[in-house]
Amino acid sequence: MAQKTVLAVDIGAESGRVMAVGFDGRTLHLEELHRFPNTAVSAHHTLYWDILHLWRGIQTGIEKGKALRPASIGVDTWGVDFALLDRQDNLIGNPVHYRDGRTAGMMERAFASVPQAEIFAQTGIQFMPFNTVYQLLSLVASRSPHLQMAGTFLTIPDLLNFWLTGVKVCEFSNATTTQLFNPGDGRWATDLMARLDIPFTIFPEIVPPGTRLGAYEGIPVIAPACHDTGSAVAAVPARTDNFAYISSGTWSLVGLEIDRPILTAEALAANVTNEGGVYGTYRLLKNVAGLWILQQCRAQWAAEGQTYSYAELVQMAREVEGVTAVFNPNDPLFLPPGDHPQRIRELCHQTGQPVPETPGEVVRAVLQSLAQAYRQVLVELTAVSGRTISAIHIVGGGSQNELLNQLTAHATGLPVIAGPVEATIIGNALVQLISLGEIADLTQARQVVAGMAELKRYEPNPVMRHE
Repeated sequence: MAQKTVLAVDIGAESGRVMAVGFDGRTLHLEELHRFPNTAVSAHHTLYWDILHLWRGIQTGIEKGKALRPASIGVDTWGVDFALLDRQDNLIGNPVHYRDGRTAGMMERAFASVPQAEIFAQTGIQFMPFNTVYQLLSLVASRSPHLQMAGTFLTIPDLLNFWLTGVKVCEFSNATTTQLFNPGDGRWATDLMARLDIPFTIFPEIVPPGTRLGAYEGIPVIAPACHDTGSAVAAVPARTDNFAYISSGTWSLVGLEIDRPILTAEALAANVTNEGGVYGTYRLLKNVAGLWILQQCRAQWAAEGQTYSYAELVQMAREVEGVTAVFNPNDPLFLPPGDHPQRIRELCHQTGQPVPETPGEVVRAVLQSLAQAYRQVLVELTAVSGRTISAIHIVGGGSQNELLNQLTAHATGLPVIAGPVEATIIGNALVQLISLGEIADLTQARQVVAGMAELKRYEPNPVMRHE
C-alpha cells in the first residue's frame, strides 16, 4: 500500500518538535522536520511558558511538512497547565509554568473547603501542589482579574488546537490531569468547582482521543492523546495485558493500564492517579521526579564550568563502586530548579548516608534512587489494583539510559524492555492513523511498534537487588 504520512507535534518540558510519521502498512518511518527549545521565562516573580514561541515552532514545522502531503496533524504536550481566553477568544496573559510558586498553600486551602478524600472520590487524581485545580484556586484566592475576564478555559494542547482549527474543546486525556474531571460521571467535576469558587461555565466540551477537530490550512487536525504520557503509553509495545510502563523523561510516569479508574480508600492512601488513556483505558500511575534531577545537576555543573554529556555522566556513574546513597526523588526539595547536587548532598547528610561528592557519585545516587522509587511505586500499584506484572516497558527519551534500565530490572526483579525512544511521537501518530482507518485498533498499533528493531531487553540480577 502507498505510504500514509501524518504530522505529530510533541512539546515537552525542554523542547518541542514536529515529526513526520509515515506508515506503509507494516512499519513506521519517522523524520524530524523541526525542533525548537521550550524555555521558561521568569518575569516579575512569575515563571511563564513562552507560548507564542511554541506556536511559531509548530507553524514552522508544519510548513516544512506540507511537501509530504500529510493526511493529518496531531498535537500533544505536558499536562496540568492552561490558558484562559476572554469572551472574544483573545489569550489573557501568558500561561504560567507549573513550577511557579503561586500554588503554595493552595492544597490546604482546598481541603478546608472540600475534604481530601472527597476530592479524590470525585477525580481519582494524585495530589500534587501544581495540579490545575490548585493553580486556579490561586487565582480565586488572589481575586485575579484574569479569572473574572475569562470566557474559556483550555489546557495547553487545547489552546494550540484552537489556534490550529478555531474549535474550543478539551481533549479527554489531558482534561483528566487537571484534577477537575469526574471519571464516574465522565464530565467536569462541576460540584467540586462550585465549592472552590472556580467558574465551571468557562470549561468547554470534552472530546475523546481520535476526534477530528477541524483543519489547519486544509490539513485535518486530529486530537491524539493530547497529554504526552497518554500518547507515550499508546505506543507501549506490549503483547499481553500484565505489563507495567515507565514513561521516562523529565518526569517518570510509572503505571499500569486499566479499563476503569480505581477510587478506593487504598488508592487514596497510596496517592495514585487515574489519568485518561486512549480507547476507553485509564492510566493508574504515580509521578516520580524522573530525569529532571539529572538535568538540573548537569546544568549546575555547566554553570560551574564543567560540561558533561549525558553519556559521559552515565559512564562515570557506571564506574562508581561501593554503597550508594538512596534518597526520595519526589522530595519537594527537588521540585524547583537550582543546585541539585548540593541539595542531594545535604539530604544524604541529613539521613546519615554516604555523601556523594564527585559527579559520578551524584549521578549514581540519582539513578539508584529513581530505580528504587520505581520499585516502590509498582509495589503500591499492584497492591491497589490486584494486578500481577510480568515485565516493565520503559519508553521515551529516558529509555536510552542503559544504566537506569538495568538498575530498574535489578531493583524490581522484573525484565525491562526499553523502547521506543520516540514513544510519544509514535503514540500520537498511531491514534491519527487509527482515526484515518490505516490501522484497525490499539492492538494492531502495538503490534506494529513491537516489530520495530530498536527494543532492548534487560534481565534482573537478584543478587544486585537493593533492599
